[in-house]
Amino acid sequence: MRAYLHTLGCKVNAVETDSIAALLRDAGHTITDVPADADLIVLNTCTVTASGDHRMRRTLHRLRAAAPGAVIVLTGCYVQAFPDDAAALPEADILVGTGGRAQIPALAAAFREDGTRRTLCLPHPRGEAFETLPVGTDAAHTRAFLKLQDGCDRFCTYCIIPYARGRSRSCSAAQLRADAAALVGKGYREIVLCGIDLAAWQDGPLDLADAAAICADAGAERIRLGSLEPQGLSRDMLARLAAVPGVCPQLHIASQSGSDRILAAMHRRCTSAQFLALLDDVRAFFPDCAVSTDIMTGFPGETDADHAASLAFAERAGFARMHVFRWSPRPGTPAASYPDQVPEAVKKARAEALQALSARQYGAFLGSCVGGTEAVLFERERDGVHRGHTPRFAPVRIPAAPDAPSLRGQVRQVRIVGVEEGALAGELV
Repeated sequence: MRAYLHTLGCKVNAVETDSIAALLRDAGHTITDVPADADLIVLNTCTVTASGDHRMRRTLHRLRAAAPGAVIVLTGCYVQAFPDDAAALPEADILVGTGGRAQIPALAAAFREDGTRRTLCLPHPRGEAFETLPVGTDAAHTRAFLKLQDGCDRFCTYCIIPYARGRSRSCSAAQLRADAAALVGKGYREIVLCGIDLAAWQDGPLDLADAAAICADAGAERIRLGSLEPQGLSRDMLARLAAVPGVCPQLHIASQSGSDRILAAMHRRCTSAQFLALLDDVRAFFPDCAVSTDIMTGFPGETDADHAASLAFAERAGFARMHVFRWSPRPGTPAASYPDQVPEAVKKARAEALQALSARQYGAFLGSCVGGTEAVLFERERDGVHRGHTPRFAPVRIPAAPDAPSLRGQVRQVRIVGVEEGALAGELV
């Protein structure tokens, strides 16, 4: 069968979709980029927000219209968190939660045989093993994404993910070593480690710093860390991470708010002062580290004073960039029923203020790179421009001469000469 795969949501979802694609290839299927050409469609879902659920339903309806005769597999967090709602969707032939995804090829083949709808939504008990899937790779990428952790034990009051993915669990160090070596063997220069709560990775006494060292020992030139929770980053771990060759000086650490009152209501277990102290440690071990964050506005009960505290916190933190988003109630979480909802117009205004600050901080970050020389991993050429990223994940563009060979997959030294359209402008050294 020809299979089309579509991902909604986070980077972990994208990694899992690549793994499902690898499973399908191993089962003899081919992958197509055109839904209408597909005999099998896999839609990997996200359920972080209620609006994401609406987007998923629209996408599912569109895919069914494009391929009326295809077998459609609906998988991922939405199916796991809301199995009854997922079962009510007539377009899906097979429902698979956030476990047992290795069975998708067999389930699709069985449906082809008898047309019987199948559901596989396994519970996530305490102590369950990490789901081992093949390492999938996307030929369009020059960096490889490697999932080594799943689940979350934090239960923030706004978040559905612990209910959708279960408790924290980690792949073994041996599996990580094998996967990293396989990716290096395929020619990837950079490995991005990712997980739902990445800093919670452990295998016995080994922690995330050891995981990075395993990748370095496997031959990875660059090791980039995905999104991190502040509670998992100790001073000792940061010191050992900084000692691993190739770990990129760019960290995305979720803060969510700069108001201690709101952080407590979110059940974040990290005060604004503790977060700022963590940033001091980060910058002590990773000088000039580019730190980005997630920050939420409009959480129930947020006042003007709380918003002002978030702005002041973000100014003090000196982030390279912020992902700003407005809170919306996620049914199934405690915060969905909290009183003192913030009006949408107020949320919008507060988000715009934070986004304006983020734009200024990002501009300052890019400006700080001008005049230096950066090692750029080039990813693609488009419209006569070579494009890539620095170790601090600043985008770089340099002109591509007519008929010049592609720089894709190469790491080259680039002199940064300016900032243009949200990216660094450079020239090869």
